[in-house]
Amino acid sequence: MKLKILHILILLQLTLPAGLLALESAPDISDREIVEKLAILDAGQKSFEQLLNHRIGDLRSEMKTGQEALRSEMKTGQEILSKRLDDLSKRMSDSNYTMLALFSALVVLIAALFGYIAWDRRTMVKPVIERVERLERDVRHDLDLSSPEGSKIDRLINAMRELARTDEKIATVLRSFSLL
Repeated sequence: MKLKILHILILLQLTLPAGLLALESAPDISDREIVEKLAILDAGQKSFEQLLNHRIGDLRSEMKTGQEALRSEMKTGQEILSKRLDDLSKRMSDSNYTMLALFSALVVLIAALFGYIAWDRRTMVKPVIERVERLERDVRHDLDLSSPEGSKIDRLINAMRELARTDEKIATVLRSFSLL
């Protein structure tokens, strides 16, 4: 690293005198010419400053009018946005009420369906219960289950067995039905 820096310094020392020889000498300029040229430069600079000040003034006035126009546009934009937000809020409120009404209607329909199912079940089961009670009543009446001697069928079989002791045909029939 130090060696590279050393090489660069040596190269600069070798090329510097050659650069000085490449310069031309300027012609002699008198003080009067210098003063005239400075006066011209001063006048040009003053006119440039006046032009620059005039342009800056124009830019400031344009910026003020632009700012005022921008403010008025922003105000109208804010008013429009506020109106849109109010409309959106109203629509969302309306849609919430609509959804609430639809949900309430659905709940009422479901409750009505459950009521109909319960009513239909009751009307369907009621005839079946009446029929079963009637059959039970008929069976009790026909079989006389409440008799202390047994049902009518038991008494009938016992009577047939008594007859089978004296009548051989009845005994054969009772044996064929496994009642003897």
